[in-house]
Amino acid sequence: MINQLSTYLQGKLLNNAFRDTAYTPPTTVYCALFTTQPNAGGTGGTEVSGSGYTRVAVTFGAPSSGVILNSAQITFPTATGSWGTIVSACLYDAATSGNLLALGSLSSATPISVGQSLTFPDSEFEVQLV
Repeated sequence: MINQLSTYLQGKLLNNAFRDTAYTPPTTVYCALFTTQPNAGGTGGTEVSGSGYTRVAVTFGAPSSGVILNSAQITFPTATGSWGTIVSACLYDAATSGNLLALGSLSSATPISVGQSLTFPDSEFEVQLV
């Protein structure tokens, strides 16, 4: 699902690995939902807003074969209004604003209406480096 690192995170990791420039990763990573996916630079996308939406903290297990999976279910709040059709999930280093870390498209677009929520079961939210 998440298969592209942001240009921000790419720069941080490259500097850390090859230039001995310290990078302190966030203590908490947040999942954000988008109706239009942003680009790797973090622009051009439309994050859901209002109607009960908030980013949700995500925890991950240890990587295996270049993949990490969520170690607990990810459950977004119940929508109090339409969120539109969700096409993308992105990872950020803050609950609001912050830096885009990684992005990817959902396997199928998912409309969220009043009274609905979006959940990613344990071990089904995948971050893969390709």
